[in-house]
Amino acid sequence: MSNTIIIDGQEIAFDLPGKSGNKTVLQIARENGFYIPTLCYHQRTGPASMCRVCVVEVEGMRALQTSCSLVPANGMKVHTATPRVLDARKVVVNLLLANGNHECLSCEVNGDCELQDAAYHLGIETPTFLIKETQPRDNSAAFILYDPGKCIQCGRCVAGCNDQVVNEVLDFGYRGDKTKVICDNDLPMGLSSCVQCGECVQLCPVGALIDKKGMGIARRWETRKVRTTCPYCGVGCQLELHVKGEQIIRVTGVEGAKPNDGHLCVKGRYGYDFIYSKDRLTSPLIREGDGFREASWDEALTLIATKFKQIKDESGADALAGVSCSRSINEDSYYMQRLYREVLGTNNIDNCARV
Repeated sequence: MSNTIIIDGQEIAFDLPGKSGNKTVLQIARENGFYIPTLCYHQRTGPASMCRVCVVEVEGMRALQTSCSLVPANGMKVHTATPRVLDARKVVVNLLLANGNHECLSCEVNGDCELQDAAYHLGIETPTFLIKETQPRDNSAAFILYDPGKCIQCGRCVAGCNDQVVNEVLDFGYRGDKTKVICDNDLPMGLSSCVQCGECVQLCPVGALIDKKGMGIARRWETRKVRTTCPYCGVGCQLELHVKGEQIIRVTGVEGAKPNDGHLCVKGRYGYDFIYSKDRLTSPLIREGDGFREASWDEALTLIATKFKQIKDESGADALAGVSCSRSINEDSYYMQRLYREVLGTNNIDNCARV
């Protein structure tokens, strides 16, 4: 049985709670083309109701409601852009812009910033006032730059670190106007227990957490996305390579894709430099004397098959053994064990599940 909710005059059917994962008003609105800005909500970290940018007006309710946590009810009438709603959003976005050094023109996420998007849709060109505070950047970590001056304290990085990847490094420290996101007991990120997985960077809606390897190389609109599979282990995590020309600028996990749903480890997110190494093999090599010579794949595979057959004929199948590469996807390892067990006739097949 479906219920209906009315958003800005449009009647929309939705399933009863329990059948659709208990969708919120924000999710239903976005799925049906209504723009409601939000900064603290992310589909993986869930409702937060902290930023108050996603407020809507609901008939019969006195106060404005945060749509990211509002559970729909049959016959509910929601208004997403009344003067009252827009004024409330403008106040919040104005305060966030004022209380930080956002420097949009030079920011790495210019054009791909959720705070910038909210300001644009609300018609805010400059904040009505400025609070000049200087907070030093934390450049101590290997792959992540933390700029507290751009942080809007939305809590997405904290939720991701604690609830998604469960590294439990990030949290809010101090109180009042001194509140900030800290690592462990307010250690520099590079000296903390952070493993540099980059989950916080992917969840950050502004430019407070940045991939250092891609800084100053390309604007967001200069890159194209190429989807691929992570080469580091057999899990098969889905990656999006952000590419300018033929150069990878940064890597993000594919949201909503199995098996990783946007999560990546430090190797998958930042370990792509090997692609450009001049030491990479570009063709098979066959040993001759004390050295190697390049060969075609046909020649190399023919030699391997001939040697395998010779060893099996002379010493039996169990004289052969194989180790499936730990960087291979599970499907490749599956086919290799079938090759050894069914074709060669031995169970001497293993996989090193480490890199």
